[in-house]
Amino acid sequence: MPRFAARWAERLGAGLQAVEEWWLPAECPLCLGPVPRREGRALVCASCRRRWRAVAPPLCERCGETLEGAIGGGVPGTGHTCPGVQWPAVLGRVRSAAWLDGGARQAVHLLKYEGWWRAADDLAAAMRRLEPLAAGAVLVPVPLGARRERERGYNQAERLAAALGRAAALAVRPRLLARARETATQTKLTPEARRANVHGAFRVRGPLPAGRLVLVDDVYTTGATLAAAAEALAAAGATRVEAVTFARGTGPLPRT
Repeated sequence: MPRFAARWAERLGAGLQAVEEWWLPAECPLCLGPVPRREGRALVCASCRRRWRAVAPPLCERCGETLEGAIGGGVPGTGHTCPGVQWPAVLGRVRSAAWLDGGARQAVHLLKYEGWWRAADDLAAAMRRLEPLAAGAVLVPVPLGARRERERGYNQAERLAAALGRAAALAVRPRLLARARETATQTKLTPEARRANVHGAFRVRGPLPAGRLVLVDDVYTTGATLAAAAEALAAAGATRVEAVTFARGTGPLPRT
């Protein structure tokens, strides 16, 4: 298709979508209620987003875990074992926006498995204030294997990084990291098996950009994937890498 025709088709599609959104207000895929027009192009309604359980301080400085025993203004407990002892020294702090339960889990599932890539904007909005996302950061999405990316049609971490880049005015390097080999799904693996599964799974393509490198992924569980990605960046010359994810898969239960 000639370039002008492609541009015309894109504009026509955007116009038709705008008309559709005006006559048929969007439906939130979590609660199935209407998304008010005042919420713009949000996919998930504000009411559902407010139910996402935030990862609240006080936090472990490195891994971002909510410290057990820290209730209100109390003194943090001493029972926390930071998984960072298994990480390369180059990987500094990791921060997450929400716990992976309830509606937050549903939202990740929509983005990751059901093709609702626009959910990335809502997830990124929840991540916007995470500490590593300060001025000067360069966002590096964790890559998918080629087979999974073909199956899904996109890389959910890349969509998240792009949304964060727009929201926070940060540079994004979507193809800086690549998979050196395909890996098995991490879902049912033990922490030790996860580390072995992703060891050496990433490689760097091209020179490192100037600025602080911040890995972006959808979910943090043990940190094995982030650690392996940081190792690849370190081998290419990075001296410090940080990371952000939308959700955190493990941690203390809600306090009542």
